[in-house]
Amino acid sequence: MHGEYKVPGGKLVVVDLDNVNGRISGFHLAGDFFLEPDSALDDIDAAVNGLAVESDVPTIAAAIRAALPEGAQLLGFTPESVATAVRRALITAPGWKDFEWEVLHDKPVSPRMNLALDEVLTTRVGDGRRRPSLRLWEWDESAVVIGSFQSYRNEVDPAAAARHGFDVVRRISGGGAMLMAANSIVTYSLYVPASLVAGMTFADSYAFLDDWVLQALQSLGIDATYQPLNDIAGPHGKIGGAAQKRLANGGVLHHATLSYDMDGQTLTEVLRIGREKLSDKGTVSAAKRVDPLRSQTGLPREQIIDRFISTFSTLYGAEPGRISDEEYAEAEALVESKFSSDAWLHRVP
Repeated sequence: MHGEYKVPGGKLVVVDLDNVNGRISGFHLAGDFFLEPDSALDDIDAAVNGLAVESDVPTIAAAIRAALPEGAQLLGFTPESVATAVRRALITAPGWKDFEWEVLHDKPVSPRMNLALDEVLTTRVGDGRRRPSLRLWEWDESAVVIGSFQSYRNEVDPAAAARHGFDVVRRISGGGAMLMAANSIVTYSLYVPASLVAGMTFADSYAFLDDWVLQALQSLGIDATYQPLNDIAGPHGKIGGAAQKRLANGGVLHHATLSYDMDGQTLTEVLRIGREKLSDKGTVSAAKRVDPLRSQTGLPREQIIDRFISTFSTLYGAEPGRISDEEYAEAEALVESKFSSDAWLHRVP
């Protein structure tokens, strides 16, 4: 059995092993990481050999950590990343390049339509009716998008939202509210089969699915890193955050919103906890603009999106795709039945 795991922001971990009578046998670790002393590689191999094939990531990592000699240095990987590669080998989890990817960057639609498309396209990937895809959002109205489990009345000032021209909508994933003003953010969605993140902890899957965007940001001159659980950050603070929803049919939605240029004063008026949101982004004054992508790159939003698309396509061999008329129609029906309904918007009052 063979497993690989690319540590987000780190190195590639490769494992080979056999399953002999329910025990790991013939285990060998390899990769482009750094390890001192050299003999620690044999210690890691010995620690994993003999473990039950049902061992979870914490159990495998604990065995590796206990076997390491005092003062051992692991650079670019951790015992947990080795354990993740083991789990992926045991369940024969595929990698990015085992799928045929599409990149979708279609016409602007309403925020509610974007949310409905997320549900429709995730469902279709889970059902095997669509190839795994990356979609860059475009929208023609401003909106506050609250998380699936957030309280409407605790998060949003409806009067201020209306005064500034923001609709209020709820998405299917958890996490916090995001202010979607025209040309102020960059939002993307990944629709992937659950097998791509099989064997990973929930937390690890976030960083794994956003590793490509860190590479894209770094290519633009931003020293971007991932901050657990779901934040993308730079030297000057938070740039954006991600959220996930896993469907029962095996489809996984992973989407992220990155600040391009946001009016901090509007944020504090529309969101009831706006000051906390701004402090999280490294902005002291509510009157300042939150503009990490614009100020740190000096590029138009469109060029940043183009770099995202080219980076993803180069890494994973993705091809341009489109949303079908049937998918649009299905999403429109879902807007009417769900995303426009008071029952959905106020599901958590």
